[in-house]
Amino acid sequence: MPSKSPSAVDAAAGSRTALREVALLFLRLGTTAFGGPAAHVAMMEDEVVRRRGWTTRERFLDLLGATNLIPGPNSTEMAIHIGHQRAGWAGLVVAGVCFIGPASLITLALAWTYVHFGTRPQAGALLYGVKPVIIAVVLQALGGLGRAAVKTVPLAFLAVLSLAASGLGVNELIILVTAGAIAAAARVRSRPAACVAWAASSGAVAPVATSVAAVTPFSLAGLFLFFLKVGAILFGSGYVLLAFLRADLVGHWHWLTDGQLLDAVAIGQVTPGPVFSTATFIGYVLGGVPGALAATVGIFLPSFIFVAMSGPLVPRLRRSPTAAAFLDGVIVGSLALMAAVTFTLARAAIVDVTTAVLAVVSTVLLLRVRMNSAWLVLGGAVVGYVSAGVW
Repeated sequence: MPSKSPSAVDAAAGSRTALREVALLFLRLGTTAFGGPAAHVAMMEDEVVRRRGWTTRERFLDLLGATNLIPGPNSTEMAIHIGHQRAGWAGLVVAGVCFIGPASLITLALAWTYVHFGTRPQAGALLYGVKPVIIAVVLQALGGLGRAAVKTVPLAFLAVLSLAASGLGVNELIILVTAGAIAAAARVRSRPAACVAWAASSGAVAPVATSVAAVTPFSLAGLFLFFLKVGAILFGSGYVLLAFLRADLVGHWHWLTDGQLLDAVAIGQVTPGPVFSTATFIGYVLGGVPGALAATVGIFLPSFIFVAMSGPLVPRLRRSPTAAAFLDGVIVGSLALMAAVTFTLARAAIVDVTTAVLAVVSTVLLLRVRMNSAWLVLGGAVVGYVSAGVW
């Protein structure tokens, strides 16, 4: 049997190294990335663009735009995209599993506590210190990504219009697609002022699609198919997820009460990693460990499929001037949505002098010292516990 050439051996070793790097990074992020999708994306940008140089800021923005055009949890899909770019198809799977896994296991442990002791573990002290740090992390990422994305005055204007539309309650997908279409039309017609036409039509709010079902006995297959549907068609924030869950699980099938649903969403918000780990909690409450597994696989499986299908298209989009302009519009729309979420989070996070000081100090450390955001999150958690008198 012929031996492998040195170049083949080196390539295999390099592939294993890249895969190990991907696994370690996303295991850590899955364990420490609090704050929701905007914060997760900010942490990923800090790690893979600024610290490790795995990709350029422009390429990162392209992937961010692509994730906003497909259903599912954006930060999870960003992790999957980054894993694919860094370590191929194996990296695609490893990055997603390592980012989802810690959050799901933590949520599973909390669900066990909830079911056996009838209460939701309190995380107020933790969130008190972590939230202001998250605001600083997101602002730092917005600054860097914004400088790379807003390349022209028309794109800046489009970003402002997208932000205004978000404030008016316009559906996220409408904002993104419209922003992309305007940028593409302006590129084709060479008339950037065409952006103004959008202002008159941006007030329509798209209804959230929900399924209609009769009262149905609980089954693992039904649970899996429900979360598979949610993962395959859901655009938007955790609040949109809440609307989907309530419509079927509470309103139509009566599998959960409103109180249980709110507890599930709260657990998804206070645990690290993807907010969609709410599905793990609900699955365990309804069907134990098999239910948790069915719900988790169901809601996250479409993300792997959509990224695998859309990832190879991103470089082709960049080679087409019109498609590239469309992607530029989607990117500035995505950043506008990220800014709107950050404003909402900041109002809830910065509530007194301590949280304000935490936010300012974290921002300075990120911008001047370039401290790793994971350490800042940990420090914020410590401050939260000390302030609450836990220690």
